Amino acid sequence: MDLGLPAPVPDPALPAEVRIHEVGPRDGLQNESGLVPVEVKAEFIARLAAAGLRTVEATSFVHPKWVPQLADAEELVPRLADLPARHPGLRLPVLVPNERGLDRALVHGVGDIAVFASATETFARRNLNRSADEAMAMFEPVVRRATEAGLRVRGYLSMCFGDPWEGPVPPGQVIGFGARLLEMGCEELSLGDTIGVATPGQVGALLDGFARAGVPAGRLAVHFHDTYGQALSNTLAALRAGITTVDASAGGLGGCPYAKSATGNLATEDLVWMLQGLGIRTGVDLRALVEASAWMADRLGRPSPSRTVQALAGSRA
Repeated sequence: MDLGLPAPVPDPALPAEVRIHEVGPRDGLQNESGLVPVEVKAEFIARLAAAGLRTVEATSFVHPKWVPQLADAEELVPRLADLPARHPGLRLPVLVPNERGLDRALVHGVGDIAVFASATETFARRNLNRSADEAMAMFEPVVRRATEAGLRVRGYLSMCFGDPWEGPVPPGQVIGFGARLLEMGCEELSLGDTIGVATPGQVGALLDGFARAGVPAGRLAVHFHDTYGQALSNTLAALRAGITTVDASAGGLGGCPYAKSATGNLATEDLVWMLQGLGIRTGVDLRALVEASAWMADRLGRPSPSRTVQALAGSRA
């Protein structure tokens, strides 16, 4: 970076600016087997905000029995209360699995929530303990009540490209479930490659399908896992299709329990490096972001899988 690298070479066919939806504190840390202290989580989020990230998914109001790592949501959220004043424009969304989770979130005055649905039947039953249609029905009152309360709602749709039990997922099936989430009031739909099997052609085809269905790219985001090393190439395919919101996890935190050798979420640093090389604005200070992820890697006691963190932070990563 001190040498002016990466050298920016803008591509007029790509967006001028991309919003990064940072998921490390929630989607990343929830996969950690050892419990991370709440004060470490709060400091991590503060460091990510200071690095310029303006959407940082903080936690989930899920039942503690299902995700013990996030059992401290009620304690964590108040610790973040001063961050939006310190960093104007900062959003700290939380995931809610049902109406009970929404009730807990409303008590703490959150402004953004997300719901998590599945594009496949098997994953819905394994992850949500109900059919895909039943899950949609469960989310309808959550989204309605949240929007009535003035909250912004994001919909996650998992298994959009491949399912470990069902194989390739038909694009029409993904578009159908995604359209239902948008119709019920979700402001944005994040398309998840949950086991990291997507390829750029598949990404382009699915996004073209959404466009033909009348869903503008501005209402879509992409969420790639890097299991087969395709996350950045898939992201570039999405950018070429007009996507301007990309999910990523600082330091590459997170894993995928449904695919052997899965390496987890796209690392935010690797994404920022690529975007800077393309001359695309993110508002993120890459050096500060790397330092935040190296700091968290130290707390977790293992190296960060992010190639950019490894390159810029050296042995500390």
